[in-house]
Amino acid sequence: MIREYRTIEEVAGPLMLVKQVEGVKYDELGEIELPNGEVRRCRVLEVNGRNVLVQLFESAAGINLADSKVRFTGHGVELPVSQNMLGRVFNGMGEAIDGGARLIPEKNLDINGTPINPAARYYPSEFIQTGVSTIDGLNTLVRGQKLPIFSGSGLPHANLAAQIARQAKVRNADDKFAVVFAAVGITFEEADFFISDFKKTGAIDRTVLFINLASDPAIERISTPRMALTAAEYLAFECDMHVLVIITDITNYAEALREVSAARKEVPGRRGYPGYLYTDLATLYERAGRKMGSEGSITMIPILTMPEDDKTHPIPDLTGYITEGQIILSREMYRKGYMPPVDVLPSLSRLKDKGIGEGKTREDHSATLNQLFAAYARGKEAKELMVVLGEAALSPIDRLYAQFADEFEARYINQGFEENRSIEETLDLGWELLSILPKSEMKRIKPEMIEKYWPKKA
Repeated sequence: MIREYRTIEEVAGPLMLVKQVEGVKYDELGEIELPNGEVRRCRVLEVNGRNVLVQLFESAAGINLADSKVRFTGHGVELPVSQNMLGRVFNGMGEAIDGGARLIPEKNLDINGTPINPAARYYPSEFIQTGVSTIDGLNTLVRGQKLPIFSGSGLPHANLAAQIARQAKVRNADDKFAVVFAAVGITFEEADFFISDFKKTGAIDRTVLFINLASDPAIERISTPRMALTAAEYLAFECDMHVLVIITDITNYAEALREVSAARKEVPGRRGYPGYLYTDLATLYERAGRKMGSEGSITMIPILTMPEDDKTHPIPDLTGYITEGQIILSREMYRKGYMPPVDVLPSLSRLKDKGIGEGKTREDHSATLNQLFAAYARGKEAKELMVVLGEAALSPIDRLYAQFADEFEARYINQGFEENRSIEETLDLGWELLSILPKSEMKRIKPEMIEKYWPKKA
């Protein structure tokens, strides 16, 4: 039997203290009934004897301490799940906001999920094609990987996120591929952009969208990524689908954590973020992966904006420790008008070697990848020398490398947000650009591969 309490002692911002309760557990979901019959939800943050501190999902405005009733449901926050979620739009609390029919759930799942036993994890090894050359060709995404995108304020990470959601696929498994897209703390204009882009391109049919607006309460912002990952776990591990989870923007999530932590008067850590930020982020990121007994997988691309473009800020810093690499967007590339503005040299995918090669992409992938990195790095050095000493001071081969760097940026990095390149097109373009240099400079590619793939001049 659910008991009701009229023992609300105090409300302070998003927090409320309820006294003289029995049998209430940490993280339990509660409901507050106002005198006018309106019901608002809350979650138990702290249990101290018979007193509990709860966090409100909605505003505290209008709560009358004497006349409002609180009841606890006996379970945590849950998400109703079903395969019919595909093609639907939900808010940060898992309620449909697209005007469609009410979802009939197959089950209700706790949004905190269940950790994957490390011994039951498969090692990521299958290539996911995003259609973006700088990711597919140089920082390959592998099924089951966590590969974040580090952006800055004002950079077009929303466009890149929409492009990846639209184009990504596991080759030879199109029918079982799904995207779960969580937008955390975004503006109404951004929400409208994502929804209309997915509908316009038809990508909505294989996508589950969770939209949390900047005007929504902070607690909902903390729940949104967990709602998305719960939906992904259901589709991946119970429906055997390959699921790509895109979460934008993790910075807004961390800001909400900081806000709640400050309201609880916890001792702050770096830059005012709670000391458990690392652990909290890990509980999100580590829900990605593949596990034994299931054909499905969860691959994750969290997107975060680095405050002041600072890679040492706690959010990108801790994210880098937990995930397997990072794609970094560059303000310099953006100023040049190259889209997506990926900064190739500091970007990294630690699992790229596991998802490329014969039978996965193409036999020449690994060698051309290393050669492109080396040639571009040398070309950038040559361009820096050119600025200081002038072009006349460069050797003929350095002038070729500088030309290669310019062409590489203009053609390989710059592809726009609409072009969807197959991995074969990306690799062929890489060879075309390498042919600017003499064959004698191909020190990272075997002669037989040069013979096979070197472009034949017309």
